[in-house]
Amino acid sequence: MEIPILSGVYVDADPRFRTLYPVNLAPVPVQTGISNSYLKPAEGMVAEAVGLGVDRGGINYDGICYRASGSKLITVGADNVVTVLGDIGGSTFDQHVRFDYSFDQLAIASNGNLFYWDGATLTQVTDVDLGTVVDMVWVDGYFMTTDGEFLVVTELNDPTQVNPLKYGASEIDPDPVVALLKLRNEVHALNRYTIEIFDNVGGDLFPFQRIPGAQIAKGCVGVQACCVFMEALAFVGSGRNEAPGVYMAASAQTVKISSQEIDTLLLDYTEAQLSVSLVETRNDKAHEYLYVHLPDRTIVYDATASQALQAPVWFTLTSSLTGFSQYRARSFVWAYNKWLVADPQSTALGTFSDTNGAHWGTDVRWEFGTAIIYNTGMGAVFHDLELVALTGRVDADTTISTSWTYDGVAYTAAAPIASGGPGDFQKRLCWRRQGKMRNWRLQRFQGDSRAHISFARLEARIEPLMF
Repeated sequence: MEIPILSGVYVDADPRFRTLYPVNLAPVPVQTGISNSYLKPAEGMVAEAVGLGVDRGGINYDGICYRASGSKLITVGADNVVTVLGDIGGSTFDQHVRFDYSFDQLAIASNGNLFYWDGATLTQVTDVDLGTVVDMVWVDGYFMTTDGEFLVVTELNDPTQVNPLKYGASEIDPDPVVALLKLRNEVHALNRYTIEIFDNVGGDLFPFQRIPGAQIAKGCVGVQACCVFMEALAFVGSGRNEAPGVYMAASAQTVKISSQEIDTLLLDYTEAQLSVSLVETRNDKAHEYLYVHLPDRTIVYDATASQALQAPVWFTLTSSLTGFSQYRARSFVWAYNKWLVADPQSTALGTFSDTNGAHWGTDVRWEFGTAIIYNTGMGAVFHDLELVALTGRVDADTTISTSWTYDGVAYTAAAPIASGGPGDFQKRLCWRRQGKMRNWRLQRFQGDSRAHISFARLEARIEPLMF
């Protein structure tokens, strides 16, 4: 019989059945003839350059990768040469930098200030009427910023100047403005509990007007916790007097994409921790990934796989051999025909790798589990288990293991087998004489990035018992 492996189940102490999403393995919906989907190893990160400090964000502008590295604005060339352009203040990862650009200038919102790079000179906006810059976006020739209370636009003929008579505000609710995003050339002011949408109507004063009826009764927890995803807004947040979740919003409507498991996980973090979480997106090989970077892991939603499989597809990324720790890839930038990434724990800059699962040279774990195996209470003997997999793409002949539980609390000792060495493409991953169950059973599988293997199917030879 085939046992599903795209997501599993585990038991909480409450007690509750909870969903176990794959760790460092990404579900892929492909009809292979073996199954209609499989688990592939998540990409590793390979160092190729060294920055000037902790990376705080990046963008592809005019074909060049620009990054905020420590307190410096830098470029990273196709040859991995790092060039320092100037100082933009700030230094720590939680002081994330927002980039946007007009036809002839790159704008950088950093450390409460606004800077422009014109290809030769870095200029800071010093007009006192600008105020503190929490976030920034370019729209219709204006650079619009917010200090958390007002919406501020620069002058059309001189983006270094601000007219205090041209302030606007997001006033439907007294909650603070936490972020600005542009979607379909409309500015979305993301407040903590609401979202308001503004359109350019011109005039002598503030040129943008709130669109009546377009208010969204959900808001975002922080300036980094939102992005544009699949022609909609994606954000971590909630409405007033609600627990946090992950939402997509478009056309004044919201859709919750977080599952019960994701909502439960978000409750493990404080509002302050969620407010500095980072949400970013990556369109890669027909996958539409939404990354939610949390303090001790990153959870990823795949919109394309969810649509194909008609169920929410999530998986977990972590840079740890045991348990969970911060996922060490941030600020994804597509440039020079590859994905450029940064390490939030060092000055390393590099790329994603499909052939190496290690994170910056350090091996990490992978894990997945099954749904409950149940024989209507009659029990069964497990003669054989086989993972149908793509073997032979490993760094060395290492081991992978399986264990099981009858109650969701205590697991058996791990049963290891050899993963097969490099080039051993016909290696079969089989476990013999795998015990029995009296009522129900959960199975899980574990290994590390040295076993760079994709898994298509779990096949079990089970003999039912009659009581």
